[in-house]
Amino acid sequence: MSKGEEKPDDEKAPQDSEAGTEQAAEQPQVKYSMSPGFSSFLGGNGIGLGISSYQSGKFYLLGQNTDGGLLVDERFFRKAMGIAVPDKDTILLATLFQVIRFKNVLNAGQQINNLYDACYVPRELFTTGELDAHDVGLLRDGRIVFVNTQFNCLATPSARHSFTPLWKPPFISKIVKEDRCHLNGLAMEDGVPRYVTAVSKSDTIDGWRDRRFDGGIVIDVGTGEIVVGGLSMPHSPRLYNGKLYVLNSGTGELGWVEPAPKAADAKFHAVAFCPGFVRGLGFFGKYAFVGLSKPRYERFEGLALDKKLADTDSEPWCGVQVIDLETGTVTHWFRIDGPVGELYDVAVVPGVFRPMSLGFASNEVLGLITHDEIDETVAF
Repeated sequence: MSKGEEKPDDEKAPQDSEAGTEQAAEQPQVKYSMSPGFSSFLGGNGIGLGISSYQSGKFYLLGQNTDGGLLVDERFFRKAMGIAVPDKDTILLATLFQVIRFKNVLNAGQQINNLYDACYVPRELFTTGELDAHDVGLLRDGRIVFVNTQFNCLATPSARHSFTPLWKPPFISKIVKEDRCHLNGLAMEDGVPRYVTAVSKSDTIDGWRDRRFDGGIVIDVGTGEIVVGGLSMPHSPRLYNGKLYVLNSGTGELGWVEPAPKAADAKFHAVAFCPGFVRGLGFFGKYAFVGLSKPRYERFEGLALDKKLADTDSEPWCGVQVIDLETGTVTHWFRIDGPVGELYDVAVVPGVFRPMSLGFASNEVLGLITHDEIDETVAF
């Protein structure tokens, strides 16, 4: 099974690699660090944390190790993107050309390697082709729904084709392979898509890139109406405790939306500023888990985030900050340094302490065989 990282200040080489061990050995090492008490915070609340990094193809599961330190399980999935956790035994993950449904194969009280209390195995893989899938969720009827950014729509995997379109913003004139508005985030509620985020309401190919500063919008999926505008590259809308939270990525802010009869009158209330491009949002209790990324190039050119970092004399970093929603302060953090600089999603995994997953870049998935009880009611 995969190795747990018990001392996050130590450096650690990537675990899974398509290129083989020789190339992996030549890569710069990844260094993890955390705030005092972060692992105890996870363990004390009985939660794990899922993190995806599309840039490095990493899917992480964090938890508290048996010695009290931090356990980091790391797997390789090309362009790991949106994560959804519909229940403690199910994880959904969007990747480069597939959407994957993982299932936990362990029952309560079982362990693997005398360590892991949850083992998520990829059981269903839907091959979609390269759609630039972003956020993902689970519908009431059990189907997967995902943001198909390349085709500007919400979609579900098809038994025959790459996908079945379910919904598109009213301002998008047709389903075509042109990333026009950079539809990205999805807020689910009780198995229903409620809100989505887009960088703009452009209806021409790549039109969103010229609207990154303040063209961002949140759309009500049910009505097709724009709920709020004037945002900067918004991501990760989430409904939590009666509020619509969203990450205003271009300003580095976590906040919530106060709706109004007219979108122009709606307000975005910032809760906290984070030193990075914020993307990926989960919740537990009174805390928000916010993903941070470094700029893809040297600076966040054209975004207010660039000036905010300069004004606070701060450097952007990659990792997760745990923010108290009542005070807006950072209570815990997990940081990644080295070649991993960009994250996409963050999700809380409830009811587990030491989670792991299996991937396809090692042979472990070949040897872990589990089965259901025999169904003696079946007659042929």
